[in-house]
Amino acid sequence: MSALSEGLTQIVIPLASLVGIGFALLQWFLVSRVKLLSQDSSNGYKQKLIESDEEEEGINNLDISIKCTEIQHAISVGATSFLFTEYKYLGIFMCVFGAIIFLFLGSVKGFSTKSEPCTYSQGNTCKPALANAFFSTIAFLLGALTSVLSGYLGMKIATYANARTTLEARKGVGKAFITAFRSGAVMGFLLAANGLLVLYVSINLFKLYYGDDWEGLYESITGYGLGGSSMALFGRVGGGIYTKAADVGADLVGKVERNIPEDDPRNPAVIADNVGDNVGDIAGMGSDLFGSYAESSCAALFVASISSFGISHEFTAMSYPLLISSMGIVVCLITTLFATDLFEIKKVSDIEPSLKRQLLISTVLMTAGIAVVSFFALPSEFTLFNFGTEKEVKNWHLFFCVAIGLWAGLIIGYTTEYYTSNAYSPVQDVADACRTGAATNVIFGLALGYKSVIIPIFAIAIAIYVSFSLAAMYGIAVAALGMLSTIATGLAIDAYGPISDNAGGIAEMAGMSHKIRERTDALDAAGNTTAAIGKGFAIGSAALVSLALFGAYVSRAGIKTVDVLTPKAFIGLIVGAMLPYWFSAMTMKSVGSAALKMVEEVRRQFNTIPGLMEGRVKPDYANCVKISTDASLREMIPPGALVMLTPLIVGTLFGVETLAGVLAGALVSGVQVAISASNTGGAWDNAKKYIEAGASEHAKSLGPKGSECHKAAVIGDTIGDPLKDTSGPSLNILIKLMAVESLVFAPFFAAHGGFLFKFI
Repeated sequence: MSALSEGLTQIVIPLASLVGIGFALLQWFLVSRVKLLSQDSSNGYKQKLIESDEEEEGINNLDISIKCTEIQHAISVGATSFLFTEYKYLGIFMCVFGAIIFLFLGSVKGFSTKSEPCTYSQGNTCKPALANAFFSTIAFLLGALTSVLSGYLGMKIATYANARTTLEARKGVGKAFITAFRSGAVMGFLLAANGLLVLYVSINLFKLYYGDDWEGLYESITGYGLGGSSMALFGRVGGGIYTKAADVGADLVGKVERNIPEDDPRNPAVIADNVGDNVGDIAGMGSDLFGSYAESSCAALFVASISSFGISHEFTAMSYPLLISSMGIVVCLITTLFATDLFEIKKVSDIEPSLKRQLLISTVLMTAGIAVVSFFALPSEFTLFNFGTEKEVKNWHLFFCVAIGLWAGLIIGYTTEYYTSNAYSPVQDVADACRTGAATNVIFGLALGYKSVIIPIFAIAIAIYVSFSLAAMYGIAVAALGMLSTIATGLAIDAYGPISDNAGGIAEMAGMSHKIRERTDALDAAGNTTAAIGKGFAIGSAALVSLALFGAYVSRAGIKTVDVLTPKAFIGLIVGAMLPYWFSAMTMKSVGSAALKMVEEVRRQFNTIPGLMEGRVKPDYANCVKISTDASLREMIPPGALVMLTPLIVGTLFGVETLAGVLAGALVSGVQVAISASNTGGAWDNAKKYIEAGASEHAKSLGPKGSECHKAAVIGDTIGDPLKDTSGPSLNILIKLMAVESLVFAPFFAAHGGFLFKFI
């Protein structure tokens, strides 16, 4: 028996969620104390409370504050408009796919309402397949809605905080950093706490019907992960296409052709670019990491439900994944105080170490937290399901499984930082390659991306071997959960980047001094590196989550072994390995097509609007926003359809063995492509920033802005944009989503799949 009682478990999990939500709201309140100006229709502008002790001398602060408010409002309206339009499409998709889940799973036993023998709990009867179909559909809708809410809330706080970060930069880099970081923490804690709370409430509500049938209960809960990831796919792809179309258009015409700064208000694509940071890097990333969290939790819960925990109905032991997440919220809360209250940022060079320190502190504290949870929540010895056999496991085995996932995440994060930060030689070498033009820059960048795959893959491989050896597939599932246990801190660091990026853009557009722009640039450069770290975490956790889901699928589909030497499995393997390339091709081309239209529109405005280049008239920002919106919503459908339809088509036509091969191939291939794409793009971006900042003698020798060397760096950054913000991050959703979808539909594929082979 567990040392922690069921009653206490039922209190601890929701309490941790509510503490996380409360802490997020407190951070939001603290950010809201930085006041902006509002426009009064009758009296013009009136000043609200604005702290102005150390503002710039010789500049009309009222005018600057008004401009900041106007720009923030334009960004917020653009982002909200895009998300609402996107969510209308996704609402239709949710209803259609929910109906597909119900029909496919309901037809397994011919829509029978009779109870049936349990698959794993021999001698007992379980609820009918029709109930599984209904509750899986409900779980899918709950996961989808929570994912949408996560993305939307993240976008709202980011657009709320960007101008406030700009205004705080007038008082010093430390004040601006705290505002940006607190805003990121709002998103991180809301997502982690909401995800945990909805999952906990769903389990307890489903239990009212399922009662002792935990096998059926936790099988239907896997729909929650499917809902989260399916929304994440469209959010990441749609948002990624939006932001990169605007970014590429703004860079190619503005920086390369017209030789104007990155966020110059004369550039028609600049508002669309800033909107894109929020819908792609904030809303899309929030949905993505929520999907990872939901899937790792669902995989762990399903595997545990068919083990001794589930069969003997030990609620506390079953809730081990939820207790790990609860501890994660508490640990991340303490960690956040180190950045906002305990250590003060006094100079630019303190920013990146402070963010890296967050990762290390949260990992060390969480290791102790895992030990506490493992000791109190788990029996000293128990058995786990291991492909038809029972595996004897001790509670300290699971401690090591979760801990190795956690530390593998830290290794992946620091490796990513080494390869994408301009403080180290890899990115400096890429910047140096710009001396001989864009071609050598591209060659060096690609080489860096391929090389950056090595250490993360070894870290993932070791984590898989150790966790599987200790606790079979359940070990891998909780290792993935370990990597994501500090998700609130990871998301705070990740969301900080786009908020800082927007703050820099607003400073440029509002005409603030060079000194303020230097501060926001320093915040943004650190944010670029941390965003790459966030993507590394997402990809690493996706590999472990997918493998855990793959194991659950193999168990549920009744496959004894996956033999790659059989033709059915091998054709699946080779097709699965091809899918990430097909998907990347579709997303890259989508960005290219959208960017082409954006470049043409920006050129048209510069060429046909008199006085635009001189700054006498405003460009037509709205038309560029419309181009990005229309292109992204139209172009996100084919890649999304590829991912969503592949498991359904393969499982139905070719059967469970071929689908197992597809999942294995996509996992192995997708992880490599995703890591190299994300790191290559991040390195090119920071190589450009390294040249622009001119912080060292080497950097000064490559600059300044507008030089041939800088133009070559901009071209590399432009190529890297869709790699690091569209294709790379979306690939981790591809491998997770196909695995969780296969698990949800496994009963149907096992009963009716593979009919094409029956005729061959």
